[in-house]
Amino acid sequence: MNNYLIKVNSYLSFLMRRKGKHSIHSPFVYDFITNIIHDKKPHEACKVFKQARKRNFTNKNVIETVDFGAASGKKKFITYRIAVNKLAKKRSSGLREAALLYKVVKFFSPSQMLELGTSVGLGSIPLAMGNPNGKLITIEGCASVASVAQSNFIKFDLTNIDQVIGNFDVELQPVLNQMGKVDLVYFDGNHRKNPTIRYFKQCLEKAHEKSIFIFDDIYASEEMVSAWNEIKKHPKVSISLDFFHLGMVFFLNGVSKQEFALRM
Repeated sequence: MNNYLIKVNSYLSFLMRRKGKHSIHSPFVYDFITNIIHDKKPHEACKVFKQARKRNFTNKNVIETVDFGAASGKKKFITYRIAVNKLAKKRSSGLREAALLYKVVKFFSPSQMLELGTSVGLGSIPLAMGNPNGKLITIEGCASVASVAQSNFIKFDLTNIDQVIGNFDVELQPVLNQMGKVDLVYFDGNHRKNPTIRYFKQCLEKAHEKSIFIFDDIYASEEMVSAWNEIKKHPKVSISLDFFHLGMVFFLNGVSKQEFALRM
């Protein structure tokens, strides 16, 4: 089945499973909906995100990029030239996803955050702005793409972001060792099953009861659907939230395994 049909079928299934606030019997998820999803106040992070997105969507500079993820197929990596605006449109989160990331960080206040897949830095912005007193380490495989992200961080004065450049397979473990613990991880790179599961398990070694793991594009392909289903079933995962474009898991002690499909 091609990726388009996978997304269509997955979305139809998602609509059938999706629940509203008043059909939720989990106090944790009910509070999540009330305090995060239903928080409709205008936030500065959304304003900055829009400005950064416009900045990148109008940047026609061509860069050489390296892709270690799903686009590389059976190869370890591929290189190609692409305009920044096309790359940003191809890889960047939408406004709703960015708003959700920001509100999650603002509500839970994770201090040690990790992002796998910086791209041009649009996903990093809501994470960093959600808790200015926290620290975000973001890993990007391609130096030229990372330089675009860094220019955005400087432009919008995001001083709580540290960049690491290199293949996740090489850089992730040293970063985790440096962090000691992870309060939040945003998985937004290498959208293939085996690497996603491998990075999930590596990060899990540094997780704790209040950690939050967020996965981008969980229905992007058959591999990602399979990865998401396996992650939800992991014994340490207590609650999983499916927003279709994003998946989120929690590791709360004393809570029986529960799965919810929610409107973003």
